[in-house]
Amino acid sequence: MSIKPLADRVVAKKDAATTTTASGILLGEAKEKSTTATIESVGPDVKTVKKGDRILYREYSATDIKYDGTDYLIIKEEDILATL
Repeated sequence: MSIKPLADRVVAKKDAATTTTASGILLGEAKEKSTTATIESVGPDVKTVKKGDRILYREYSATDIKYDGTDYLIIKEEDILATL
């Protein structure tokens, strides 16, 4: 990957949105967006996560970008809520 985040930011790929619940109920399109992603690269000041980690992030804090036909997110480290 040639996207190199600066400072305390990470580049991540969104995980696919869930279409069914654990009990098999189909979810409609009104379901909230996925707020989990997998980290693709990290900036030099990131201390708590690393490439390959799955994360939970604040839904409206990420910047969506498209690079070489793939959708990515750029997220500040402070907006990452947890690792999964």
